Amino acid sequence: MIRSLRVRLMLAATLLAVLFMLALLPAMQGAFSLALQDSIEQRLASDVTTLISAARVEGNHLQMPAQLPDERFNLTDSRLLGYIYDREGHLVWRSKGTREENINYKPRYDGRGNEFARISEANGQEFFVYDVEVKLLGGKSAAFSIVALQPVREYEVTLEGLRENLYLGFGAALLVLLALLWIGLTWGLQALRRLSQELDEIESGTRESLSEQHPRELLRLTGSLNRLLHSEREQRSRYRDSLDDLAHSLKTPLTVLQGVSEDMAQRPEDRDQAWVLQTQIERMSQQISYQLQRASLRKSGLVRHQVRLRPVLQSLCDTLDKVYRDKRVRVAFDLPEHCYVPIEQGALLEMLGNLLENAYRLCLGEVRISVRETLSGIELCVEDDGPGVPPDQRARILQRGERLDRQHPGQGIGLAVVKDIIESYNAKLTLGDSPMGGAAFRIHFPVV
Repeated sequence: MIRSLRVRLMLAATLLAVLFMLALLPAMQGAFSLALQDSIEQRLASDVTTLISAARVEGNHLQMPAQLPDERFNLTDSRLLGYIYDREGHLVWRSKGTREENINYKPRYDGRGNEFARISEANGQEFFVYDVEVKLLGGKSAAFSIVALQPVREYEVTLEGLRENLYLGFGAALLVLLALLWIGLTWGLQALRRLSQELDEIESGTRESLSEQHPRELLRLTGSLNRLLHSEREQRSRYRDSLDDLAHSLKTPLTVLQGVSEDMAQRPEDRDQAWVLQTQIERMSQQISYQLQRASLRKSGLVRHQVRLRPVLQSLCDTLDKVYRDKRVRVAFDLPEHCYVPIEQGALLEMLGNLLENAYRLCLGEVRISVRETLSGIELCVEDDGPGVPPDQRARILQRGERLDRQHPGQGIGLAVVKDIIESYNAKLTLGDSPMGGAAFRIHFPVV
């Protein structure tokens, strides 16, 4: 399927132009043919007039001069043929060029005056005939048919030459027309190209809304897009404010409950109940964080985010180095200096924070983060040299509440959050084995 609007319009215009020219060609060829036949008729009429002016009647007999005014009648190899017949259709004179021709033509002498026709001979030859009935010659009463003939072959050669020139002319005209159409379409679609550029600027964050410097036909579209952008920003802002208010309102009760549990833990008889309470409070806190994070995930809509990856990774690794300072994890970066990923910065921090925290916690001492560009997009990979994940458990650990590591506290929602974030940006998460020996989490961001 052709996705270019300019190419579609060009193909449609080309088809219409070709159909128009194909319909016009027969009409023009017919017009040329009629014009050429009219020209032949007029020339033969002039030749007949030459014969009439040279003819004399003496003693009821036709007398023709030895040399006619038109030299073509005097040449034996001339293609202009002249005949004169009497009333009964008997041939009484013929020009010198007719001696090699055997034409079986009989004039009708029916009182119509003159006739222009096309005749065919038994041998396949065709001729144009102009036949004039004459009743007076040199002021004397006479009855003759004076005929001038011309082979049709010359007409067909001329018509074929005209047809070839017509095809060449139409072909050249079609090429010029298509070139002009391409230039016109390119100029006419500049408005759409400017609109596309402005949308790219909005997606990259360098522009807030579409301008009004567009053709009238596009103003309604740009106005609707601007209203959509404004509505989306307001909705996202209200939603984030509501989430912040909810998180703040839940934070205080959880803090109070946490303090009560700590007080209970000081009393030996309540230590077991305090542990249960603290576990449930921690689970509630993690579940609230997960649900808030999940609810805040939204596709970027008309705004396309691009975040530089290295500073985010460096900041997260510096923090995790302090948390796991006794482990002394070595982190290797295999990515371009100026590498960008198509995701919002907050979502990127949440996603990489969970993946890197898992890698730091489970690795033996090495973690590697790499980026590889492919034809279909960008692939981000987080690997470690830890125990890895068995193939039959990989699908399960991406589900909410599922964990393989029971030695460390947690509710098993980190990878579920990562999965939700990745899917909200139309990306894909795959879990496999790393050449380092541990797990390899690969995130593929498609081309946008």
